Amino acid sequence: MSNINTSINICGVEMKNPVTTASGTFGSGREYGEFVDLNRLGAVTVKGVAAHPWKGNNSPRIAETYGGMLNSVGLQNPGADYFMENDIPFLRQFDTKIIVNICGHSIEEYCEVAEKLSDADIDLFELNISCPNVSEGGIAFGTQPVMVEKVVSEVKKYTKRPLIVKLSPNVTDITEIARAAVSGGADALSLINTLMGMRIDIHRRKPVLANKIGGFSGPAVKPVAVRMVYQVSKAVDVPIIGMGGISNGDDAIEFIMAGATGVAVGTANFANPFATIEVVEGIENYMRKYGIKDLSEIRGIID
Repeated sequence: MSNINTSINICGVEMKNPVTTASGTFGSGREYGEFVDLNRLGAVTVKGVAAHPWKGNNSPRIAETYGGMLNSVGLQNPGADYFMENDIPFLRQFDTKIIVNICGHSIEEYCEVAEKLSDADIDLFELNISCPNVSEGGIAFGTQPVMVEKVVSEVKKYTKRPLIVKLSPNVTDITEIARAAVSGGADALSLINTLMGMRIDIHRRKPVLANKIGGFSGPAVKPVAVRMVYQVSKAVDVPIIGMGGISNGDDAIEFIMAGATGVAVGTANFANPFATIEVVEGIENYMRKYGIKDLSEIRGIID
């Protein structure tokens, strides 16, 4: 272990390794505590937190599909006050960083939760711009460059910690969205969020999700995610947390070679509760195998 350096720095925040969890797949860490030593993770990215409790969507809202899963959970969460009172003290028992994913249905809601959490004992914010903008008929904030820049710049006024902006892949040009986020004040970017997908039960002649359409994630989306991380890393000069179909160390190395500083493990947690630790160990094994002393030696090496 001593001959390799897996640590990374994102916006001045030192992480012992590049591995965190994808928001919405790990709760606050409690659910996985009996399987995973949270001290081994570079950071824990918690489930989306809103200013006030969100009920979420109707069931069924999760479905397996070939190569991954569909979900339309709807960012159900107990709200910022509960999070500060219960989840932050729990996570601070461990030697890991805390990344808080924040969500809202309007710019005002985003700013309200950012202000509530502005003095909380956390390390980084992650802004979920895939939320439906109720003021604009439900279209996601993250699909229009003008709206991306606006929501990021407004939220930035209330955050006293570095702000990661999580990008939606459901756009024509991901680099255009990335540039808009950075122009608005994003300190770092994370990508990708889920692709939009749908499954139909041909026997019942109904969609398998109550919401009809949901977010598609898992191994099948990895080539799309790697491509987008690669493109964004060439377009902007901020740290990137790559995610989308990461199941093992080799997957993580792909993202790092594409230009990611950190990586997040999401859907794999549902199939394998040990996935995050296996990714950490897989990265270490790869580095030893190829004599890599520091991840910076391979980061972004694909021209």
